[in-house]
Formats: sequence, structure tokens, C-alpha cells
Amino acid sequence: MTSPSVTKADILQACKDMLCKELYVVFTTPTNGMGPVMENLEKHLEFQIALEKSGVMFGAGPFFADNESDWNGEGMVIIRANSLAHAQDIAAKDPMHQCGARSFKVRPWLLNEGSITIQLNYSDRSQKLL
Repeated sequence: MTSPSVTKADILQACKDMLCKELYVVFTTPTNGMGPVMENLEKHLEFQIALEKSGVMFGAGPFFADNESDWNGEGMVIIRANSLAHAQDIAAKDPMHQCGARSFKVRPWLLNEGSITIQLNYSDRSQKLL
């Protein structure tokens, strides 16, 4: 039995009442151990912060190993871009990728479900992400 072909248009139609925010996910993986990753971490984080401040970055962070303690250098970055090619160009500019310490793969992603809660306290001007 052949599975039906499902297109992006099919998904957008099925989820038409949801957020349907098109984003891109960059999966990044070390190419030659942790040494080069750690040597380039500061420049990488500066680049990430610049993406955040410019509004390109939606979110980012490391993947920890299954023991929930160790880090093997893998990470994920979710960005706003006009197309897959644009997202790949943004990812290629990351100093971690430029120097070859990590390789990357970009996948289109549709954000439909979820929530975020932010608590703002007026009295002390504090905030907390819940």
C-alpha cells in the first residue's frame, strides 16, 4: 500500500487556525572533537547574541548527552529567515561553522502548538520565564 503524498500546503491547510509560524532549525555537530568547539565557543556565543539582538534568533542551546550531564558539542538554533537558502547562509556565517569546528544542517520547521509564560513584577521590575 502506498502512503499518500503530504505537502506543505496540506499541513498549512490542516493547521490554518493555529500559529503556522515558519522558522528554520539549525542542527550543529562537532566535526573534530571538543577542542575546536571550545576554542571557538566565545566567538560563536557573540554571533548568537548578535542574532538574538537583531531579531533573527528565536531560540538556541546545547543538547546534553543522555546522562543529562555531559555535553558533546551538539546544539540547535532556531532562526527566522526568508527561505531555506537564507537560513543556510545565516548558519554558514557562524564562526563555529566558518572554522570547521562544527558542521550544520538546516531544516524548515512550522511552529503550531505551545505556549510561553512570562511573569512581570512591577514592584521590583523583575521578570521570570515560567
